Amino acid sequence: MPEPPRKQAEFRAAMANLSAAVNVVTTDGPHGRAGMTVSAACSVTDSPPTVLVCVNRASRSHDILVGNGKLALNVLGAGHEDLARHFAGATKVPTAERFTDGRWDLATHGVPVLSGACASVVGTIVAEQVSGSHSVLFVEIDTVITSDDPGALVYFRRRFHSVGATTTAA
Repeated sequence: MPEPPRKQAEFRAAMANLSAAVNVVTTDGPHGRAGMTVSAACSVTDSPPTVLVCVNRASRSHDILVGNGKLALNVLGAGHEDLARHFAGATKVPTAERFTDGRWDLATHGVPVLSGACASVVGTIVAEQVSGSHSVLFVEIDTVITSDDPGALVYFRRRFHSVGATTTAA
């Protein structure tokens, strides 16, 4: 694989210093079941509740997500690094087997939802904007699930890190 142009390499190096929450985006429907690890996701507005998720158009999961039109954004907790690696393809676990370990609610919401995620939001893709190699998917949320997980999983300098909430003394 050829080296990326200098500007791209510099940009990637800079973005490695941008801490990001780690999520697994999942879908199921007529185009099949799929999931992938993403760090490019954020809230857009609470009226109506909407998130955006950036997905590489070359990803095997891209067309499945867009085709199904419904997805869950599962925010990973500190103990979910194994899932992040599975859904990033780092463990070579086949897609169908990624949902078989009992941590997934496969029936309630029409898409796989991770039991015990810091948060999961389920919704419908209402718009797609293409920018370079990625699609920015705008997802209007209809279901919100949260937990009391005390820690989160973030990606920083090309590695996963667990972080926890801290309290300050009054």
